[in-house]
Amino acid sequence: MALGRLNPGTWVPWMLLFVSYVWAFYIPGYSITRYNDNDPIPLLVNKIFSDQTQLQYAYYDLPFVCPPSGRAHGGSPFGSGQSISLNLGEVLRGDRIMTSDFELAMGKDVECRPLCTREVSRSDVKWARHLIKDGYVIEWIADNLPGATSFVTVDRRRKYYASGFKLGYRDISPASGRPRYFINNHFTIVIRWRGMPEGGKVIVGFEVYPKSIAAEDRNQDGCPKDVHKEQEGLGLYIAPDMSRIQEKYKGLSYIPEDDDDDDDGAKLKVPYTYSIYFREEPKIEWANRWDLYFNNQAEGSMTHWLAIINSLTICTVLGVTVFVIWSRTVQGDIKGRGDGAMEDQKLKTKSRQKSGKSGDKSGEGLLDQDADVEGGDISSDEEAVEDTSGWKLLHGDVFRIPAYSGFLAPLVGSGMQLFFMVTGLLLLSCLGVLNPSFRGGFVSVGMGLFVFAGLFSGYFSGRLYKTFGGTAWRTNTLVTAFLFPGLAFFLVLILNLFVWAQASSTAIPFGTLIGLLALWLLIQVPLVYIGSWFGFVRATPWEHPLKTNSIARQIPPQPWYLRSPLGPLLTGLVPFAVLFIELLYVFKNLWQDKSGYYYVFGFLSVVSVVLIITVIEVTVIATYNQLCSENYNWWWQSFLAGSSSAFWIFAYCVWFYLFKLHVTGFVSSFLFFSYSLLACVVYGLLTGTVGFLAAYAFVRRVYGGIKVD
Repeated sequence: MALGRLNPGTWVPWMLLFVSYVWAFYIPGYSITRYNDNDPIPLLVNKIFSDQTQLQYAYYDLPFVCPPSGRAHGGSPFGSGQSISLNLGEVLRGDRIMTSDFELAMGKDVECRPLCTREVSRSDVKWARHLIKDGYVIEWIADNLPGATSFVTVDRRRKYYASGFKLGYRDISPASGRPRYFINNHFTIVIRWRGMPEGGKVIVGFEVYPKSIAAEDRNQDGCPKDVHKEQEGLGLYIAPDMSRIQEKYKGLSYIPEDDDDDDDGAKLKVPYTYSIYFREEPKIEWANRWDLYFNNQAEGSMTHWLAIINSLTICTVLGVTVFVIWSRTVQGDIKGRGDGAMEDQKLKTKSRQKSGKSGDKSGEGLLDQDADVEGGDISSDEEAVEDTSGWKLLHGDVFRIPAYSGFLAPLVGSGMQLFFMVTGLLLLSCLGVLNPSFRGGFVSVGMGLFVFAGLFSGYFSGRLYKTFGGTAWRTNTLVTAFLFPGLAFFLVLILNLFVWAQASSTAIPFGTLIGLLALWLLIQVPLVYIGSWFGFVRATPWEHPLKTNSIARQIPPQPWYLRSPLGPLLTGLVPFAVLFIELLYVFKNLWQDKSGYYYVFGFLSVVSVVLIITVIEVTVIATYNQLCSENYNWWWQSFLAGSSSAFWIFAYCVWFYLFKLHVTGFVSSFLFFSYSLLACVVYGLLTGTVGFLAAYAFVRRVYGGIKVD
């Protein structure tokens, strides 16, 4: 029954029900948790990470921190050390979230509370020093907010957060001039809250101020006598056993100051304590509580605008060039000659011999074309024949099936799959569905979109394969389903072997690997098969406006930029120029400042749209120049022209690694280059597919105005 035919008493309740469902729809990051006084606030521990390395470690895997006691508190049925259910994105990004022994109750300040006293061996002390040297920070979570270090700007007008807090610090010993390492063993936790009109309190800030306090001068419960007083730090140092050291280094003039041999059983006692303070913060709205994590990036707005202006400038110049090609050259030639000298006619053999000369091989090609085209002689004058040159001469070969077409079709299918995934991610990010509070959401949703887009991958690959005249569509389906996902899975598996050896939480658990394998083989592969079946069996191939001659035309000598790979590489510089300013900001957030969150997806989306338009324009220009050189092998060239900027992006990754990124260790460097290579492959497949489809549409439209009987 139509809605207009219902009386208000009937459709109003349905509308109210619909509105209630809309309000009940949960977008991650927008679910408010309200607390009353003395309500427990769970504090979760996650991992440690550093900007100087790609290796992360689960917090409770560290041998020098307090292990979970297993006690349940705060009304929770789970004891400390209980793993929290994680989504796929959280696991892949190295999160290992677990419940802790920290007891927080809303509004209840705690001056000092002991946590534990941990005995640390010499080897553990050495590892703690190494982690502090690499600048590792700790990530805790309360009310879905990461514990943050608070900063203020130089003018003291703005406050901002950096996710995580330092594991420890180092300084230089005034006596020996050597570095000393101190571990932070006291944590001052500050919870910022504000009241809600509906009642209750919400958390708008979670700050942690770590401090290193020596083990001496403490109360019986283990707390320092004066927490807020400046005190000597707890140094990571175990006095050496001189008798053993002298025996070990007997006869040597130099004896190391710190020996990491733990066979003697020496231990360092590290007492851990914490304080809790609740402070009202009426100036911060709950909906804006994440803004403090982004305020330190406010100065980057000018960079984003420069990136957009740079992109629009390049795109506009190329757009004018494409317009000139289309309006004056292509359409002008077609309209100026009616339907062309070749419409409803066939070139005379003697006329072509006159214009191409008797020994011209291209003339021989047209003679072969005459044998393939049906109809009688034409009545064209010599002037019209002599005007036939350049791209017009390729009417019988421009749609000739390219070499290795069985490989090109799966590449285009994979590119369409990635294009759908990236478009969905950018759209959801701009709408706010994917936000920092949706931990791991970007990777999880991206994986889901990629698997679902197997339908598009199979469809485009199957239909293009049919257009190329292929018959073994099931083989093409398997190549499409296994080519890119198989290479990506194999690379991740190899990387995991190296990360597993480092006992890092960056390593993907074996169960997750099996889950990814099942997701690929049991869901994506069938979706690719279904899409390929529709594209090959049910859909018709793309029709070409011109027939292809039986004998291929000989291609004349080509310019240097069409003979060598240098031509497509130079073409790729233009899309790279559109992207490189925004690319610097993305790289900084991904590799150099992992404690920050990339949030300017609006800018990135604009740059991405301009980038796609630029790739289309560049590919059209390159394809037209190639056709004007009487070279009909434009299929692969258009794909390479669109994807060639991936080469420059990888070169940019190398530059960034050498001059901007301070990564230590072989494994971290290997991870950086491997993930950079994988990202460039994704980018190359996506832009190469866009370039190929743009060139294909351009060629079909241009030669659609030429009719040959």
